[in-house]
Amino acid sequence: MRSDLALIADLIRPNARVLDLGCGDGELLAELAATKQVNGYGLDVDADNIRRCLERGVNVIEQDLNLGLDNFADDSFDMVVMTETLQSVHNPSDMVDAMLRIARECIVTFPNFGHWRCRAHLLLRGSMPVAKHLPHDWFNTPNIHLCTFKDFERLCHDKRLNIIERLVIDAKSNDANSTPRKRPAANLFGATAFYHLGR
Repeated sequence: MRSDLALIADLIRPNARVLDLGCGDGELLAELAATKQVNGYGLDVDADNIRRCLERGVNVIEQDLNLGLDNFADDSFDMVVMTETLQSVHNPSDMVDAMLRIARECIVTFPNFGHWRCRAHLLLRGSMPVAKHLPHDWFNTPNIHLCTFKDFERLCHDKRLNIIERLVIDAKSNDANSTPRKRPAANLFGATAFYHLGR
């Protein structure tokens, strides 16, 4: 399992109710069901991801996140998770509000556009960066709201959200041996941001 997903799994309590937004192939929810008897649901729009979730026995709902989460009641989950998807929704600010309406806590990860490689690419080449944590060209990227650690923390400050924990995930985030950690100068050196938020 990817190191960021393993970290999320460690933070989830046994028997918790978990909603995974943009759940992909259901890897996280399958692991949580097997190891912590979590009652989980995933949301995704990709037919292949939905098929893989079903093959793993993961409860999955086909739903476009851009249409909102009004079909979920307040406090209906213990934790809402969104890994590397926030930057691709139309209104990230509203999405964070919805996540913390549905649950008292949420976990969000996103690629950091302030990473030194992105800055160097812009400076030296004068074009939008393509990097391991941002692998698409500008014209075919699903990322429509790129941001940095600082940008996201400003949003949290403006909304008066509690940042329970912030970690940096290096560019090797898909490597199970890569350990997310606290790090100085996260906005410069962090490839992926990890935020555990509360109301």
